[in-house]
Amino acid sequence: MAGATKSRLGRGGAARTRPAAKDPAWVRRLLIGIAVSFVFVFVALPLLLVFSEALKGGLGGYVAAITDEETLHALGLTVLVVLVSIPLNVVFGIAAAWAIARFDFPGKSFLVTLIDLPFAVSPVVSGMVFVLLLGARGVLGQYLEPYGIKIIFATPGLVIATTFVTFPFVARELIPFWQTQGAQEEEAAITLGAGGLRVLRKVSLPAARYALLYGVVLASARALGEFGAVSVVSGHIRGETNTLPLHIEILYGEYQMQAAFAVASLFALFGLVTLVAKWWLEKKSRLEREQTEEAAALR
Repeated sequence: MAGATKSRLGRGGAARTRPAAKDPAWVRRLLIGIAVSFVFVFVALPLLLVFSEALKGGLGGYVAAITDEETLHALGLTVLVVLVSIPLNVVFGIAAAWAIARFDFPGKSFLVTLIDLPFAVSPVVSGMVFVLLLGARGVLGQYLEPYGIKIIFATPGLVIATTFVTFPFVARELIPFWQTQGAQEEEAAITLGAGGLRVLRKVSLPAARYALLYGVVLASARALGEFGAVSVVSGHIRGETNTLPLHIEILYGEYQMQAAFAVASLFALFGLVTLVAKWWLEKKSRLEREQTEEAAALR
């Protein structure tokens, strides 16, 4: 027994660390090869094909496709929907995440479940629900129509449908951050006399800025590419309620392949920008977390 104990001890009685087992070289190469092949086939190759088809008829055809009047209107409408729906998501996400992470109240678990509802419900179904609710003959829409308020088959319907399918993203990024961060700094601010809103604005939100931005990036990406719910509530009115995804569907259905892929390349470019933004936010968040841990260790 003593001999076995000594065999585990190094000079000065310190325990020797057993080297970690390493996988064979061929296993590492096989796994790396599978991962790279998967990324190339399902990510890189489709992107290359989109740009290849978009430029198949030359640069002039590409520029003509993306500067077409209907394309520009669809682009402007898509941007408008995003610019309205994302701030609504930010307000809801902050309020819901703050309430869930910092307070206990009846129905808390039910609220968490409701936040995940758009992930469980098909976007097409959610669009149909809004038609039944806000359409001209809907439960609420029939009372709005006499006043000339049109929601379905108009821009407000697009905003409502997009807001619904994207509202979990901001809340889902903030909730785990505030739950794991703790409330020490907030309690200290309250002790010094700060009110609840001031604590949220000066302490909680600055600490969660990267989580908030990450949620905004994800929600924006989903809002730009939303098809199902928007398709139902838009009515497919060309030049009026068609967003970019709907416009691409129309071009593809009319066999205008280069124009369809040219407009689709705009989404591909935004996807690349989203990846870069995601990488940058994760890097900044990781560096900030490491600096915080080092500062705490030095105390």
